[in-house]
Amino acid sequence: MKIVLIILGVILLTFIITQLFAMNSQRNIETYPYVVNKKYDGFEIRSYDATLFTSVKLATKDYKDASSKGFSILAGYIFGGNDRNEKIAMTSPVAMSLEDSMTVMFMVPKKMKKEALPQPNQTQIEFREEPAKTVAAINFGGWANDKKIETYKEKLKAALDAEGIAYTNRFYFLGYNPPFEVFNRKNEVIVELQSEVLNTIKKQ
Repeated sequence: MKIVLIILGVILLTFIITQLFAMNSQRNIETYPYVVNKKYDGFEIRSYDATLFTSVKLATKDYKDASSKGFSILAGYIFGGNDRNEKIAMTSPVAMSLEDSMTVMFMVPKKMKKEALPQPNQTQIEFREEPAKTVAAINFGGWANDKKIETYKEKLKAALDAEGIAYTNRFYFLGYNPPFEVFNRKNEVIVELQSEVLNTIKKQ
């Protein structure tokens, strides 16, 4: 019995240390910056500046498959899988386009310019310039899966329709936490809005 208690104690201590490390690491990670233009009941309107990403397009629309393969490929690049064996800082969130062929993206740290980046060892990795955009965002907790993402995508569409806010078909999933982080998990579904929406909101 004593041995069992010791083993359980070690497991619990390891779990606590892992969670504390994860939370502390998150505080130090550079994030995709935005400005909140307006808050609604259940969602908000944001503006993002033009931002550079590393990206990989995958022939799947399954969240688990795309997130696992995409993360592995892009993480390999930033952890040194490039022509200079150079490590690049991790950023947050991991972004995924919600399409039949999903594109997984890591934001490039703001201090790094496209022309100065090392070239990836894997040819399917591309540098992607995301233009400035206005989006609507809805968030949810826990671990993401296809069902949850689709549920919140539909909730966001219904909320935008109710407010008469015009949106495009460009939806993205944003995941902010590493897989081993249990508490305070944050996920978002965002959609790009029609270009004239921000001007309309500012006039309200």
